[in-house]
Amino acid sequence: MKPKSDEDETALFREATRGVKPLAHVARVTGDPPKPRPRARFARADRSLVLEEILHGSADEPELTAADPTLFARPGVSESTLRKLRRGQYRVQGELDLHGLSVEEAKLQLRDFLVAALQRNASCLRIVHGKGLRSGPRGPVLRQLVNNALRRTRRVLAFSSARQVDGGTGAVYVLLDPRA
Repeated sequence: MKPKSDEDETALFREATRGVKPLAHVARVTGDPPKPRPRARFARADRSLVLEEILHGSADEPELTAADPTLFARPGVSESTLRKLRRGQYRVQGELDLHGLSVEEAKLQLRDFLVAALQRNASCLRIVHGKGLRSGPRGPVLRQLVNNALRRTRRVLAFSSARQVDGGTGAVYVLLDPRA
C-alpha cells in the first residue's frame, strides 16, 4: 500500500494532465547521419589526365615494326611481375579491339577504355591493335599509337605483347597501378 503523500501526488498529477492528448508519433533520428562515400583525392584528376597523356606525345618514343615484340615496364616493376604479364598469367579484366579504326577514332576509344578501366580499378587489360600489315609504308600505325599512349599514361605499370593465342605482336597485355 502506498503512503498517503504518494496518492496525493498521483491525484494532483492526473488532475493537472486531464484533457491532455499525446503527441503524434514523430520519427526520431538516432545515431550520426551516414557519411559520404570516400573518394580518392586525385582519382578524378588522374582520369582526366589520361586524355592529355594520350593526345600529346614526345619525340623520344620508339618506332616499332610489325614483328617487334612490345615490352615496357616502369622502374620498380619486378622481373617476376613482367614475366607473369608476358606469359598471360594475369586475369584480363577488359579488352579493346582497335582493328579497322582510324588513328583519331582509336585515340578516343583508347582514352575512354583506359578511363573506364581506371574507374573500375581494373588491373590487367588486353588491347588488340593489329600488326599493321595493311598500313603500307607508314608501318603499324595503331600499334605505335597504343605503345606511345600507354608509355605516357602514368597509371600503366607495364605492358607486353600478348601470347600468340591472344594476338601475339598484334595485341598487348596492360598492367595498371591498383591504387584508386
